[in-house]
Amino acid sequence: MVLNQLQCGYQNRSDRMVILRCIGPDQFFLERVVFPVEILGFEAPPASEVEIWSHSLGGPELLERFLAEELTSVSELDWPQSA
Repeated sequence: MVLNQLQCGYQNRSDRMVILRCIGPDQFFLERVVFPVEILGFEAPPASEVEIWSHSLGGPELLERFLAEELTSVSELDWPQSA
């Protein structure tokens, strides 16, 4: 059982599908596809880093990077959103 998980959320407000990757301590790894306008809720350990990736003609592209703590707001309006 994992204790002290953060309740996180991310909304993709772009018109393209993105990949959310969450990398944390103790080999924690989460990767999910987030479709346009979709809201993804997930749990992550404190000190995890969240990356938002897209795919362009040149290959994978890192769009944004957050700490998991930045995605813990109970209000979806405060969640970081894609560009």
